[in-house]
Amino acid sequence: MKVILNDHVEHLGERGACVEVKPGYARNYLLPQGLAFLDTPGNRRLFDQQQNRWQEMDLNRRTAAEAVQLSMKGTELLFERRAGEKNVLFGSVTTADIGRELAEKGFDIDKRRVHLDEVIKELGNYEAIVKVHRDISVTIPVHVIRPGGQVEEAEEGAVEQAETAPAEAAPTEEVEAEEPVSE
Repeated sequence: MKVILNDHVEHLGERGACVEVKPGYARNYLLPQGLAFLDTPGNRRLFDQQQNRWQEMDLNRRTAAEAVQLSMKGTELLFERRAGEKNVLFGSVTTADIGRELAEKGFDIDKRRVHLDEVIKELGNYEAIVKVHRDISVTIPVHVIRPGGQVEEAEEGAVEQAETAPAEAAPTEEVEAEEPVSE
């Protein structure tokens, strides 16, 4: 069945594309959702008439998405979860949890727009990618800690400084310890 897409459909095409889809997909999903029209001469004329309005609407959506992207720039999410001895969580942090936390911070983001590289089942620092528009996405740091714990920085520089600081302090302590013994 040939249809004209009324809006961008993931993995199918852009607005205005004439695509061939299975009849059930068109009849049960694309047509009722308003995502497509049947490919007929009358619907083609209707599509051409509405083209300018859709371009303006897409521009408005894009500007709104860019504003959301700017407001989400410094956002970090913190989840306090119970975990076992080896830092394995009793449960997990899901995209629904991230969506709820973003809603509490004032962002209207659906959980289907949140993507995680891996399932969060351990304590640590992760990144979630939030797709605010089909072309615009924001990376948000997600920290999972024990209740009452603090966020640990996982930077290599901090680890190197922690390793070198005790080595520098050790010789001064030995020198101080040797002086009282030699007297």
